[in-house]
Amino acid sequence: MLSCGNGGSAADSQHFAAEMVGRFERERPGMPAISLTVDTSALTAIANDYDYDRVFSKQVEALGVAGDVLLGISTSGNSKNVVKAMQAAQSKGLVVIALTGRDGGAMAKMLRPQDYHLNVAHPRTMRVQEIHLLVIHCLCEVVDNVIHGEKK
Repeated sequence: MLSCGNGGSAADSQHFAAEMVGRFERERPGMPAISLTVDTSALTAIANDYDYDRVFSKQVEALGVAGDVLLGISTSGNSKNVVKAMQAAQSKGLVVIALTGRDGGAMAKMLRPQDYHLNVAHPRTMRVQEIHLLVIHCLCEVVDNVIHGEKK
């Protein structure tokens, strides 16, 4: 599982990866997950050598494999570096989960049938971010209970 976003969405990306690697509400095997926002050396090298719009896509190209999942988070749905990460993920055969706000922006328009769009259709960033955290916790609960079996 790869995840990415900017600002508050970067924090949400890190939160999600931590819940996957560690645990959410119950003991279960850790799942391989990384937030593409945490490696300052990679982020600054890619931004310097290429462009800030490629800070996530270069990492997806290097780390992603077919069958993986990319969680791309953007309150506007238009973050260029998240859009490019989605494009890289799709070209490598990853499933994309787009977590967006407002009308879903550019991210909503590029989804394939095998991708998922979780949209908070609200114009205010803070409200979108508040619901994004709830959605992330719901995704964690799906991993706990659907992938690893109902709690006994």
